[in-house]
Amino acid sequence: MILYEMLVSLRAWAKNLKQDVIALWLAARDPRVPRLAKFLAGAVAAYALSPIDLIPDFIPVLGLLDDLLIVPLGIWLAVRLVEPGLMTELRSKAAGMMVTRSWRAAIVVVLLWLAALGAVALLLSRAG
Repeated sequence: MILYEMLVSLRAWAKNLKQDVIALWLAARDPRVPRLAKFLAGAVAAYALSPIDLIPDFIPVLGLLDDLLIVPLGIWLAVRLVEPGLMTELRSKAAGMMVTRSWRAAIVVVLLWLAALGAVALLLSRAG
């Protein structure tokens, strides 16, 4: 029972992190957000959404360090730089976007994988 509760709270924490990343992406584009907060929000959102990590995931322990420490700390700092009322508004907007964008994002990811597989197949056919 305790393990189940831990998993549920971990899932909620991850969902909130994802929502904050989207809210920070919105904050980076919002004219009401100060420049420093915009820059940090954009940098954190870009890093969190980027497939390229500062420390590659295949490096044991250290590879997960950026995902477990750098991203949450960056989100925390960027959120603190945005006015609380505005951040609440952006989080609300991000929550609405998460549902509609998830299908679009899934389609984009599948298309990217298919394009990558096609490129590899083309390279292999030319090499052989």
